[in-house]
Amino acid sequence: MSVAKRKLSRSRFLRQFLVGLGGTLVLAACNAGGNGGGTGGETGATATTGTATTGATPAATGTITVATEPAFPPFESQVAGGSDLEGFDIDLLRAIGEASGLTVNFQSLPFDGIIPALQAGTVDAAVSAITITEERAKTVSFSRPYFKAGLAIAVRADDTAITSFDSLQGKKIAAQIGTTGATEAGKISGAQVRTFDSAPLALQELANGNVDAVINDAPVTLYAIKSGNLKNLKVVGELLTEEFYGIALPKNSQNLEAINTGLGKVIEDGTYAEIYRKWFDADPPQLPETVPAPTPAAT
Repeated sequence: MSVAKRKLSRSRFLRQFLVGLGGTLVLAACNAGGNGGGTGGETGATATTGTATTGATPAATGTITVATEPAFPPFESQVAGGSDLEGFDIDLLRAIGEASGLTVNFQSLPFDGIIPALQAGTVDAAVSAITITEERAKTVSFSRPYFKAGLAIAVRADDTAITSFDSLQGKKIAAQIGTTGATEAGKISGAQVRTFDSAPLALQELANGNVDAVINDAPVTLYAIKSGNLKNLKVVGELLTEEFYGIALPKNSQNLEAINTGLGKVIEDGTYAEIYRKWFDADPPQLPETVPAPTPAAT
């Protein structure tokens, strides 16, 4: 995900996309991926997210270690030429920490190592464009949703054969390992799926002509293509999913209520909207307090 550092706030292209994330994506323009970087779909997600676990108490003060994979701009990445982190998730967690009385220290981890680290208790929380899914909610707790996104299909600009999810049958598809994109790719009949450690690596494989398409989180794909490091790519068709990102914590974490309270505060006082506009140059959509519908299981 080593794309140019230029902020998404500079991009008018993304304004129209992010205002209505559930609509149809226009064929044209260079665009790029995500983690949900943002996993596969089951029902009942509303019952497992957005509220503290019974018996948990909020941590009014203290220091928490928050895992992130800093290779997913504009959500999290390393500042060019240094080790500091920047991105939407980074700014948001710092604001939540300030609002809830928590000091936030970030720890960089590979995306597929984040949930195991939460389960082992070696980190206190994680923010890395992680899609809230019923499958993940079996092993970790999630905050209320903090971002609305979805999966998009990226192809080379001169490709006229791939126009939708159905036209991916029998194709070579790349995705980031451990993501909802990889899960969706695995559902395609006859597809040869290759997974990579980061979305930018998957997109680069597409640009190099080694795969036919990439399935990835739409905001990240759009950012990566628009930033200019990946040439001659486009996004086609409609969003494949509607997804919501959440802050992940260990089960029964005493910090869950404090983080939900802090997130609620920054949404209400306008801080969230300021951070959103900084990175996406658009007003944020309304966010539900719980996941409103089944989501795919895996990013």
